[in-house]
Amino acid sequence: MKLPPARATVAIAGLTAVAYPISTLASPGLIALLAGLVPARLSGVEVPGAVPAWLTPLTATLLHGGVVHLAMNLLMLGFCGRLIEPAVGARGVVLLYVVGAYAAGAAQWAWSPFDMTPMVGASGAISAVLATYALLYGERRLTLRNAGLTRWANVAWLAAAWIGINLLVGVATRDSGMSVAVPAHIGGFVAGLLLTRPLLSWRFGRTRRH
Repeated sequence: MKLPPARATVAIAGLTAVAYPISTLASPGLIALLAGLVPARLSGVEVPGAVPAWLTPLTATLLHGGVVHLAMNLLMLGFCGRLIEPAVGARGVVLLYVVGAYAAGAAQWAWSPFDMTPMVGASGAISAVLATYALLYGERRLTLRNAGLTRWANVAWLAAAWIGINLLVGVATRDSGMSVAVPAHIGGFVAGLLLTRPLLSWRFGRTRRH
């Protein structure tokens, strides 16, 4: 079956890809500090010349720590976004991505509100897209008599699995010199789990009324 064009997914991926070489024109550390998500800035610490703190959950998604980091995120976004866009629509993908970015930023801030280490990358926002993909296409692990309980049980199972995976990644990379924003990944994923059903209801409910 041929899927319809995934315009939102392509647009987000294209913007992210174009932003990367532009961001490398200056010092990566400086750009990360000025436009990445710095938890301490959300707690009131000021950095002269920086992007407004409230906007950094989005601008951080346009910055990456290298070509491999960028490629992995684009691959995940392209694959999952392409498959969920026919279900939630272009606006749904954009909303999912933006809310995922802010949920990721909020989770990272909650974990270390005075940390000056910049967070860069689209992984948190893409985690929201991945969560919707998992709910739509993943195999249900639990089946209960009540459909509502079944749905929430599987949401809880996916959340627990994702949290466990990311905690293991955090432990495995702790002494490698590579910093992984585990709370951001978890925050974005949970946001995606919670948004999926409302997005489906919003889109298809609105379609039926016309």
